[in-house]
Amino acid sequence: MRLLTRGLYALIFILFFHTQLFAEYLYKDEIIHNAKFANEVETLGEELYKKTGISLRLVMLQELPKDMTMYEYEKKILENFHTPTILVTFSEMNSQVDIQANDSSLYQYFDKKQVLSPVTSSVQAFMMALFYAQSWDDFVSIMSNTGGTILPLLGTKAKKEGVTGKYSAAMFNGYLDIAQQIAKAKGVTLGHGFDSNANQSSLFYVRIIFYGFILYGIVMIFKRRIYKMRHKDENFRKW
Repeated sequence: MRLLTRGLYALIFILFFHTQLFAEYLYKDEIIHNAKFANEVETLGEELYKKTGISLRLVMLQELPKDMTMYEYEKKILENFHTPTILVTFSEMNSQVDIQANDSSLYQYFDKKQVLSPVTSSVQAFMMALFYAQSWDDFVSIMSNTGGTILPLLGTKAKKEGVTGKYSAAMFNGYLDIAQQIAKAKGVTLGHGFDSNANQSSLFYVRIIFYGFILYGIVMIFKRRIYKMRHKDENFRKW
């Protein structure tokens, strides 16, 4: 019985240690639960830390703790780390994404505003500024905030069974973007294929969809105008 008890404790310890080790960079995951996604995050996080000394950690929450803001939650998590750490946090039910660091000097290695931008290109930014800017300052602000790698993917529609896939693609895209920026700023090259611009391919399709909607809107406007012109001519002939 004692031997069985020791064996049970040993098994629990091994499983606990393995979980803690495996979840070093995917610090918390309440949503995805996908081994491939977890492995990609862990591999990239470990590669970045080895070459730059900066820990980039990802948190995937279903919902923020009650009566706690995203900023408060992130600050609480960051208190657990003494090494330079950047935290990327996503909360599904709160519809929030944020990036915080435990040292303000870490922001010099990546562009937080760009990563969290809702638009991917200057053309898309121009169209958004045209429709939503309330002043010239708003217009300039929207135009200067492009290149987003998380929100554009999160904003795409997905079937119910594909929602977690959308979340994992969007968050890993942003995670990779930050890692690549840090590596470039530090003058190092990431291995395992993470130094390429592969993350931009998914955003290419987002742009195609966006431009498709624009083109469709323009075509419909012209069709409506042509219809009105023809309708007007018909009424004129009746008189």
